[in-house]
Amino acid sequence: MPMPRWWGHINKRVFNPRAIKSGKWAVLTHVGRSSGMPYRTPMEAHPVDGGYLVVLVYGSRSDWVRNVMAAGRAQLTVDGEELELTTPRVVGEAEAFAALADDVKRPPKSLRIKEFLRMDLASK
Repeated sequence: MPMPRWWGHINKRVFNPRAIKSGKWAVLTHVGRSSGMPYRTPMEAHPVDGGYLVVLVYGSRSDWVRNVMAAGRAQLTVDGEELELTTPRVVGEAEAFAALADDVKRPPKSLRIKEFLRMDLASK
């Protein structure tokens, strides 16, 4: 796991609410696996052919990733537009980098991020 889990707990309670309020980040709305409660998580999401790619800073074992995988869908708000995403799947670095546009900055190697979440735009 690239970032320590304790940092994720701090982010969830301190920085994430501020990031959501700022409106500068994409926000993923997902449903809790057990609680059924809606959650909102700010993140780095990049458009790719047919959907979006999300950098998994804390790895695929993060609660929000497990929630999305269990539900099979989530909503992503980008620049005020709400998008329905489906078919979540964890992909590796090679597939992720091949899908990203050339001008998108890759995560620093020092973070050792090897997992990414790819989701498709739902058909309308």
